[in-house]
Amino acid sequence: MHSSFAPLQFLPLGAIIQSIYVGETNIVQGFPKQSLYKSHNSPFFGETIGRVANRIKNGRIDSLNGKSYDLTANDAPNALHGGAVGWGKRIWDGPTPVGTKSIPGLDGGDLDGGESVQFQLRSEDGDEGYPGTVKATVTYTAATQKSSSGTQAIVLGIEYQVELIEGADETVVNMTNHSYFNLSAAPTIEGTEMSLGTNLYLPVDETGIPQGNVEPYMGLEADQKFVLGEEEPEVDNCFVFDKPSVPIDTRSEKLKSLVTAYHPKTGIHLEVLSTEPAFQFYLGKFIDVPAIDGVPARGKRSGFCVEPGRFVNAPNVDAWKNQVLLKKGQVYGSRIVYRAWSDKV
Repeated sequence: MHSSFAPLQFLPLGAIIQSIYVGETNIVQGFPKQSLYKSHNSPFFGETIGRVANRIKNGRIDSLNGKSYDLTANDAPNALHGGAVGWGKRIWDGPTPVGTKSIPGLDGGDLDGGESVQFQLRSEDGDEGYPGTVKATVTYTAATQKSSSGTQAIVLGIEYQVELIEGADETVVNMTNHSYFNLSAAPTIEGTEMSLGTNLYLPVDETGIPQGNVEPYMGLEADQKFVLGEEEPEVDNCFVFDKPSVPIDTRSEKLKSLVTAYHPKTGIHLEVLSTEPAFQFYLGKFIDVPAIDGVPARGKRSGFCVEPGRFVNAPNVDAWKNQVLLKKGQVYGSRIVYRAWSDKV
């Protein structure tokens, strides 16, 4: 969809977000052709991540349906982003137009547009080791809104839904989008002014698995601006809100502002909102994509990620497990909203 209301493009591969244009600037990293995502997308640019986003300890679900499950340990020793061929590497059915939809709970005034498209995927029992056959749906809704500076904001609503069809009585689900944002129209994100809606995070071990406690992130304060330098701060952590107990379907929960970003050179603003209890905030330390098909190489700190979702390794932590536990007859759901505009457009 390259909508008349919002300049957005999506791909059947991974239900990928290929572009979000603010004026003449595409603020997400990607490739001009779907085939290049297949051959060069090791950073997961724009992908819809599932069945479970982020890491699962030792590539194993300790207890589900009365037994344990070994998953594909594609980030040894852990499973990462659904496995070697997670949902971001699969071809989805779509995009299918589904009419005009609203984006509930979004402040800032009336929305224009609402044109929506849908992608669907059937993930079979045993896919990358996960139990149960599920049907996953992603709905993208494109709109515009008057920004706080009086210019037109691009708004993208994302809605996830998963149903357990057969093959098991329960499974685990945690979906997100893995877009890398760059507001600078330059090779790196240096100079971006940012703030986070929380500074509580999950400290991790040397393999990126949470240790079970929640602490304030030293050097970052909630709702306080900080500026990205050439190397610092260096962040790749799961930030959380103080409500670890959430329903399996969060779509009716209040939208929270997770991250705001602004680059003074371009005048581009971005706000990421979600109904989810956590988000992985990653400043792109390990991006390493060569120049290809006229697109320059993308390296360290060429984009930042805000990945709303459930707590990392939740399937194996008793206090967090219900965040991701999907039983037959239930519906998993969540929502993400990206709102972007420029002072100069």
